[in-house]
Amino acid sequence: MNNKLAAVALAAVVAGGYAVTTVPASAATTAKAAPTRCHTADLKAGFATGGDAAPEMGQTTKQTQAFIWFTNKNSRTCTLSGFPGVDMVGAQSTDGTWSLARSAKRPVKITLEKGDTVDFSINLLPVAKSTPKKEKFVPKTFLVTPPNETRHFTLTWPFGGQILKQDGATHPATYVNPIGF
Repeated sequence: MNNKLAAVALAAVVAGGYAVTTVPASAATTAKAAPTRCHTADLKAGFATGGDAAPEMGQTTKQTQAFIWFTNKNSRTCTLSGFPGVDMVGAQSTDGTWSLARSAKRPVKITLEKGDTVDFSINLLPVAKSTPKKEKFVPKTFLVTPPNETRHFTLTWPFGGQILKQDGATHPATYVNPIGF
């Protein structure tokens, strides 16, 4: 609390034992509207490719992660919360489109001011090149829809490799995490 406001409040309590005060207009704070959710048009998106952000697609013994970021390009502050929609489009004629399942993680609300960036991860289970064609999915593009939106970004998969095809599994090893995870 600033000193001027504190002095006014203290004077009101001291004089007469009850607090009836007026706050000068210059000391009043204006209420700021709470930010609304981010829309696809407010954002730009891409794969995180620097340093340790790239998934280890050359190994085939464990899961790895790819990260996709959203940056607020609008001048207004907005929020993101929940799971993005992620559809992988395959490079093989047998791949088709795979809509990724969601993890069990609980979403949190993220506030983005102009220029702020947040990411989310996709867990992947790479497989060897020698894996039979019908058992592997070769990513080509990702259709990424921000939470609660219907318009998507089309991102080209930059990492190569292939993933164990589990597009019909109840609990696949390839899945999407909420914003901020």
